[in-house]
Amino acid sequence: MPGLDPGAKRVAPEIQRGTGADGVPEIVLGGDWVLSTLRTRFQEMESALKSAAADPGVRWDLTKARTLDHAGTLLLWRGWGSRRPAALQLAPEQSALLDHVAQAPAYEMPPARRTLLHALAQLGAKLVAAAREGRDGTVMLGQLVLDLVTLARHPERIPWREISANIYRTGATALGITALVGFLIGVVLSYLSGKQLKLYGADVFIVNILGISIIRELGPILAAVLIAGRSGSSMTAQLGVMRVTQELDALSVMGISHTTRLVLPKVIALSISLPLIVLWTSALALVGGIVASDVQLGIGPALFIERLPNAVPIANLWLGLAKGTVFGSLIAIIACHYGLRVKPNTESLGAGTTTSVVVAITTVIIVDAIFAVAFSNVGIGF
Repeated sequence: MPGLDPGAKRVAPEIQRGTGADGVPEIVLGGDWVLSTLRTRFQEMESALKSAAADPGVRWDLTKARTLDHAGTLLLWRGWGSRRPAALQLAPEQSALLDHVAQAPAYEMPPARRTLLHALAQLGAKLVAAAREGRDGTVMLGQLVLDLVTLARHPERIPWREISANIYRTGATALGITALVGFLIGVVLSYLSGKQLKLYGADVFIVNILGISIIRELGPILAAVLIAGRSGSSMTAQLGVMRVTQELDALSVMGISHTTRLVLPKVIALSISLPLIVLWTSALALVGGIVASDVQLGIGPALFIERLPNAVPIANLWLGLAKGTVFGSLIAIIACHYGLRVKPNTESLGAGTTTSVVVAITTVIIVDAIFAVAFSNVGIGF
């Protein structure tokens, strides 16, 4: 109690369950219930107190506690549910402390005031973060250009094995999912368009609608979004894990460039594989459209294929493939950028992967809109 020597060694607080002389179950508190002994055990002791207080017939005995301060009293008060137990034994000074805590008004954090200055500070912080990301991205792009120049002068240093491995991972292994999605999109688009065309007796124009929309727009967009979510996230996670496991630091120590061995092969591989995936996705979407138009409109595969070259100028095909190349390089650059920015912890790894996918898909849609405006007169006129 208050007469305890301040220099005496503190004893850890303890909760003992037992039965009193009269047969009533009781809980006896021992040790020092002060801030210095409770500092690292608040949650543990609070849970134990709440568990013990769940029995309303239990008797509490605080007289065996060596010392009790405001921190210990507040912990007991919270553990009891902000009310005194029905049966409680305590010393007079302990009762005074308990009355003081019980009479103190509950403190609530005042609501944060949103001021114009606060909003400007948040906006400034976001702008600074965006500027840093832009700076880091520009540095990586510059390093990629320097690496390309170096490899052009020394072709024997080109990492062919890494490039071929990435082409396989980003291209060949993605054929299944892109085929399924492309085929189903073609079926849906054909059914929806066919219903409207049938009302006006313009069934045959289903070839024009499917050909232009799939080869020029839907094929590249579908393939890019799928690859951004599938392969882009994989690239970011791979580089992020290498950061967490300090493999990137090991490469730096050995004098191996991150961009030459890790970033550049991914950019080249996705720039090669995505146009091929665009071609594959567009072909399967057209197959789905052919099947649906045959069932719904009676336009057979032979007639559809015969009219397709006249309905869709070849410029649309080249435009779709060009989009695939641009989208592939952008997705790989964004994925690698956020992968290299991952900090050595798992939380940053998850956040970086999510941000990478969101930014890549958003960038693809913005660039596709730019393509649509810039090449609005290409491959449309007949």
